[in-house]
Amino acid sequence: MLAIPITAFATLVIILVIANLSSGEKKIEHKIERLYASDDPQFLRSMGLLLGPPVISGNRFEMLLNGDCIFPSMLEGIRSARETITFETFIYWSGEIGEQIAQALADKAREGVAVHVLLDWVGSSKMDRRYLSLLRDAGVEVIQYHKPHWTGLGRMNDRTHRKLLVIDGRIGFTGGVGIAPEWTGHAENEKHWRDTHFRVAGPVVGHMQAVFMDNWVKATGNVLHGPAYFPDIEPMGDGLAHMFSSSPSGGSDDMQLMYLMAITAATHSIHLASAYFVPDKLTINAIVEAAKRGVKVRIITPGKRIDTHTVREASRACWGDLLKAGVEMFEYQPTMFHCKLLVVDEYLVSVGSTNFDSRSFKLNDEANLNIYDRDFAKQQTAIFADDLTKSQQVTLEAWMRRPFTEKLIEKFVPLLDTQL
Repeated sequence: MLAIPITAFATLVIILVIANLSSGEKKIEHKIERLYASDDPQFLRSMGLLLGPPVISGNRFEMLLNGDCIFPSMLEGIRSARETITFETFIYWSGEIGEQIAQALADKAREGVAVHVLLDWVGSSKMDRRYLSLLRDAGVEVIQYHKPHWTGLGRMNDRTHRKLLVIDGRIGFTGGVGIAPEWTGHAENEKHWRDTHFRVAGPVVGHMQAVFMDNWVKATGNVLHGPAYFPDIEPMGDGLAHMFSSSPSGGSDDMQLMYLMAITAATHSIHLASAYFVPDKLTINAIVEAAKRGVKVRIITPGKRIDTHTVREASRACWGDLLKAGVEMFEYQPTMFHCKLLVVDEYLVSVGSTNFDSRSFKLNDEANLNIYDRDFAKQQTAIFADDLTKSQQVTLEAWMRRPFTEKLIEKFVPLLDTQL
């Protein structure tokens, strides 16, 4: 009789593992046909209509380079709030910056501002519990996303990786930064990471707020709406943009589709800064085809100073076809390179939380802001060029001479691909 409970338990474990290792949705299996270039009006039309919210004008963007610029701007935004603050993040760890942000949020809640905080349960596992008490005692509504519960065991591998801060529905922040000491400073040494975040003003902030609400409703069942969250926003500039999201519960392939469409439309250049670059075969083929039709492709990834060496080794294992096609691969040297940025033809700039890997494309809840602005794109290309000066190029010859252990890892990468 004992065999029956054991068999039932084993079956349950297998079902839960399968549920957590797959998105449950049909994957993109065929290449995207090149029907237009990035300067064709159809590109903008297709990106806006196929990926989600239509592209809207009237926006202004400010780049924030590394923690010394990022965190003061975020804190200033929080302290300026008059009605509402919505904040969603993956990483929130202990440290001085975590305490400063928690205190600022708590202070605003005591002033009567409605403050809503959504923290990923895994990503905030290193967070000092005092911060949670400080926030909740001040009246902040804090939710830990997909905290273990028997009703959600099949969703434990679905994490919110989104990074969103919205002030009064009018000012938004997004990019790659987490709340931890590693993101402070100015990438001056290996203890302070290189990253970029963005401050946004204009109607597209409404898109950012809507993305936050997507997970807030899932986590709480409560809909936050009205002018305090979605005010009528006057144009703040002339930039075109839209914010869209992906999630295993709906549209898990949207991010990969966006990248594939952008790469396929590229005519002159692709600049990709990626903290975790482990593309699947379909995406590799799209990049290779772009390089073969004359697109100059440059990719920066982390070097040996990386927080997850398994990812770096898995990434390097898939560079062969890229290098053979003429793609230029670089590894950032001074510190961990955590940027997540795509610039196509010095026109499209895509920024946000998404990594260039299967976990971001299939499993995580992600959010990206697409900006269509040539002046802003040229600014990002200039920063990319500066990062290149701090990076080491990996040639095909050097890659072919990599250690035997790295070559051996290639055999196992397909087994890990969906989790990296």
